[in-house]
Amino acid sequence: MSIGRFFAGIGALVWCASTRKYLVLRRSADKDFGGGAWECVTGRVDQGEGFAEAVLREAHEELGAHAHIDFIIGTMHLYRGEAKPENEMVGVQFCCSIKTPEAIKTSWEHAEHRWVTTEEAQTLLPGGHWLLKVIQRAEAMRALMPRELLEYYRAEGFES
Repeated sequence: MSIGRFFAGIGALVWCASTRKYLVLRRSADKDFGGGAWECVTGRVDQGEGFAEAVLREAHEELGAHAHIDFIIGTMHLYRGEAKPENEMVGVQFCCSIKTPEAIKTSWEHAEHRWVTTEEAQTLLPGGHWLLKVIQRAEAMRALMPRELLEYYRAEGFES
């Protein structure tokens, strides 16, 4: 079996420290894939771009605000549509933060946004939804992570 090609993507779960809430976005019905579904900031890594650079660019494009990367939540493998090679993606999910939730101005890519606690996400999202799992993992990691490590990540970043 030959080795194929795939796209690299990012996910940015945005958190606001002052409200202790996560940002969830509803995809515009006009999107080519997943119209109307709840998600976080998502996007592809452009040619010549690293994951950290891509996540900050996508957050700015989709939210009109500057985010800071707090930590990496995990990795992902998915098919954007039908499970065939040209739709295959791998990526990195980041937890990012912004200081002022009112700074969010969503782009045409999203019809709606909400700031939710983990408990509110459980009510909003169907059981087993991938975004609920990401929020729960970010919440657990934030609780377990020493403040010094968060400060280190903020200062040093994630890419070599």
